[in-house]
Amino acid sequence: MAKTANTDSDFFGFEELLTDEERSELARIREVLRREIKPLANDAWDRAEFPFEAVETFAKLGIAGFQFPEYGDGVARRPLFNGFLSLEMNKVDPSLAVASGVHTGLAMGSIYGGGDQRQRDRWMPDMVAWNKIGAFGLTEPEGGSDVAGGMRTTARREGDEWVLNGAKRWIGNGTFADLVVIWARDEADDSVKGFVVEKDMPGFHASKIEGKIALRSVQNADLSLEDVRVPEDNRLQNIDNFRDTAKVLAKTRGNVAWQALGVATRAYELARDYAVTREQFGTPIGGFQLIQDLLVKMLGNITAMFGMVTRLAQKMADGTAGPDHAALAKSFTTTRMRECVAWARELFGGNGIVLDYEVAKFFADAEAVYSFEGSREMNTLIVGKSITGQSAFT
Repeated sequence: MAKTANTDSDFFGFEELLTDEERSELARIREVLRREIKPLANDAWDRAEFPFEAVETFAKLGIAGFQFPEYGDGVARRPLFNGFLSLEMNKVDPSLAVASGVHTGLAMGSIYGGGDQRQRDRWMPDMVAWNKIGAFGLTEPEGGSDVAGGMRTTARREGDEWVLNGAKRWIGNGTFADLVVIWARDEADDSVKGFVVEKDMPGFHASKIEGKIALRSVQNADLSLEDVRVPEDNRLQNIDNFRDTAKVLAKTRGNVAWQALGVATRAYELARDYAVTREQFGTPIGGFQLIQDLLVKMLGNITAMFGMVTRLAQKMADGTAGPDHAALAKSFTTTRMRECVAWARELFGGNGIVLDYEVAKFFADAEAVYSFEGSREMNTLIVGKSITGQSAFT
């Protein structure tokens, strides 16, 4: 007699490390995401459009305030809970999870960490409520991994204003964001500073990047800044150099590791469910040895990923996580994710390349997750410097 199948992708039960209250809240959010966000996801991805109905759901859930309790519901969530929230959002749809992450992690994180109290009080309440949506402008058309030392966007102070000139590329939410954190090099002291550019400022223009094969619902934009005048009040007062920018990225890079886990987990679940229902030669393909091998390799990757991101969240909670920990987690999990989605797509055969079976979307989206927040190679060099004391950056 066949044994009942273990269908839990969290094979070692990492979610059990959450408190009862956290599991209850996560279950509530999971149900809302599946009821209200999932029905929008595939059609929006296919049309490469952002479904603004999702903003209403995110606002209702209050998720933008989870990391900033004084502007949210006053309840501080642990990094471990926020990690599981990212996992759930990415299992439903990586594109909408990224759009939310750009707003809450990169944009709000920059304003909260880089702004003074007056600036936080000015912008954070509207951003928590999703009345104003944020974006983060760092990457440039001619600069990605080397942007720290080669930033071409400039800022020149003229009295109580700053004049910004330059261009940014791949800016998520960039076509519709109300507030865009722009990083620019001060012509006077050559240091990188942060500025909150409002979408209606003269000289600021955004155009959608077309033809993407991954995260298609995310509205990535090319931004141009032509003599954009930004008041001194919009310069983030606690940003003095690129190291301050890197602190924001170190926090969000850990979230990308959870995102990779969410993508891999959903691809595995789709593959497992398909394997037990799809029949070939008169029997479910899940009974074939080669299919079971693919599934177990995926589950092994996912379990290892769970262990790393869970420990990273614990270290974030006690203040011992460093940029090298986040870099290793991002590098490792995105590599394992890439393997998982490829094996899942392989298991589906020809059905794996059409959106109807959904795995094609996760297979494609994984390529973007693998690339952003620092490539595997750049994150490897961050860890390499940490463990050898020698910098291999050129």
